[in-house]
Amino acid sequence: MTPLSWSLGRGNDGSPRRRKEDIYPSHWPRPSSSVIGKAMFYYKLSSILVLLTSKVVSAAPLSHHGHSQIHWGPCDPSVVNDTSLSCGFLDVPLDYHNLSVGNAHLAIVKATATGERRGSVLFNPGGPGDSGVSDLGILKELLLQLTGGVYDIISWDPRGVGTLTIPGEIFCFESLEEYTTFFNGTIELTGIEETGNFTDPADVDALLAEAPTMEKQYEELGKRCLNSPTGRYLKYIGTAAAVRDLVSIANAIDGPDAPINYFGTSYGSLLGSWFVNMFPERVGRVIINGVPNPVTFATQKPSVYFARQLVSADTIYKAMLTGCALAGPSACPAALEGDGPLDIDAKFQALLKAAHDAARAGSSVTLTSGQIRGEYGSELHWMALAGQMYAPAGWARFMNETYAQLVQIVNGEAQGNSNGSLTRRSEDFFRHTQLLKRTASNGSPSYSIHAITCGDAIDLHGVTMEEQFKGIIDTTRNVSHMFGASWPAPDYLCGFWPVRSVERYQGPFSKKLANKIIVASNVYDPVTPLAGAEAIASQLGDDAVLVRQNGFGHTTLATVSTCTNDIFAAYMVNGTLPASNTLCEVDTDFALFSGVNTEDILAHLPSADV
Repeated sequence: MTPLSWSLGRGNDGSPRRRKEDIYPSHWPRPSSSVIGKAMFYYKLSSILVLLTSKVVSAAPLSHHGHSQIHWGPCDPSVVNDTSLSCGFLDVPLDYHNLSVGNAHLAIVKATATGERRGSVLFNPGGPGDSGVSDLGILKELLLQLTGGVYDIISWDPRGVGTLTIPGEIFCFESLEEYTTFFNGTIELTGIEETGNFTDPADVDALLAEAPTMEKQYEELGKRCLNSPTGRYLKYIGTAAAVRDLVSIANAIDGPDAPINYFGTSYGSLLGSWFVNMFPERVGRVIINGVPNPVTFATQKPSVYFARQLVSADTIYKAMLTGCALAGPSACPAALEGDGPLDIDAKFQALLKAAHDAARAGSSVTLTSGQIRGEYGSELHWMALAGQMYAPAGWARFMNETYAQLVQIVNGEAQGNSNGSLTRRSEDFFRHTQLLKRTASNGSPSYSIHAITCGDAIDLHGVTMEEQFKGIIDTTRNVSHMFGASWPAPDYLCGFWPVRSVERYQGPFSKKLANKIIVASNVYDPVTPLAGAEAIASQLGDDAVLVRQNGFGHTTLATVSTCTNDIFAAYMVNGTLPASNTLCEVDTDFALFSGVNTEDILAHLPSADV
């Protein structure tokens, strides 16, 4: 759910300036020590297994914990490179309702206000599972700008995140080799093969035939995670605990009676919607941006909820192709002279079919149609198609560079080409996408996203993999032709996850708030559709103001809108609120392709399905 592109300025040609930090979305851990530096250090603390039942709460008492002082000092340079930031730790209860079980140890980071300080703004970048400690080093300037420079920006690594917070990152395998051996020969590694919107009976039969195997593997995976060194902590990881930790951090910094200011993006906005309803009397100035519907999240099966999040995904895909067609061959070589977006779509469909057919023919392929589509809503691959839906700033690069590489790789596979350079290029592509997953130093993939998502999920009894696969087929046919079959995604593991969080907040989401908040969304968001923001704004009534941005990508920060950013700053500095349902346009000089902006794409977006 996390914003994947942060547009911090533009180049001389009007296109977004893109550093390494801008190219690698925050939802993908960058291949650096910011995530893996001390991996597995804390995970040897204990192998004790604890199994307790989960309790669901409908009302949450005020937390009075976390008043101890945070001692600020230099940050760990393996995690934070910006020496202007300060870091510290705070101990909080593992279970706020049962203090006897011990404490969690939260890693916290601070960017100091540039103007006269008025207090603090707590920030969560999303995920779930993104590191606030490392991300603040990237986003400091943007966040200070959006909040007027008059607040310290505070972020932290929530439970299950990173190597400094305890409990830290969740790992269920001891190595990458163990992980790949465990899932060898399954769709966990190859993705789901399908063409024609899952209308081919052979594709349906092939997927359903995998159901018993994947159900067995996921059941065993749940046991492995529970029996891992971090298994004893799984029930203490989740959004309700993160909300209480947020309040404890605010208490330690600004005092237990101060209003709490908060900025949350993507999953961070779900955390924000829980916060304002669990602690309505503590609400200060709050912006939630890219908003999942908290009601459906709290009441529906994760797999059903996830499917409904994809309603705008195909429209955004068409927007990328429309931009390419408008740019023409000189700026987007995938477009021939006279091509429209549906002509370029036909090329993508041919590419996917060639990869699909090569795999079905039993060829030894290293790049499947499922891998080209990419994992959607999980550890997204920057070079795969799904990631582009989050980050319009990367569209030109993807279409100009990556698409051509994909065509060469797949054509080589489809023709049985044993050319060594093509094989190496295919292997490099797959290896590069694997590097963008959050991993331990030994390559073992993180399951923190799964732990948080599934810890928050409703109780699931009798869910089968066949049921979920049939849902995927239906989603591909009726919701998103392009991304309905994306696999794996954390939501599909929840039916087999061994525990739930000891506290889950399931509403109400209509509390009377101490102060009004802003709920923001792109009109076309690939994973937190506008309907989610509309739902929470409706629940909160006069206490929420909805701000829409007429653009594409995940959260309003995926592109640049002076209108939206000025609204945020005026609210944070002066408490000024716009009219509800305000619509902001993306800046016309924010180019997605050379000479093509969001306004151009919206004007030429085809209505036909892809």
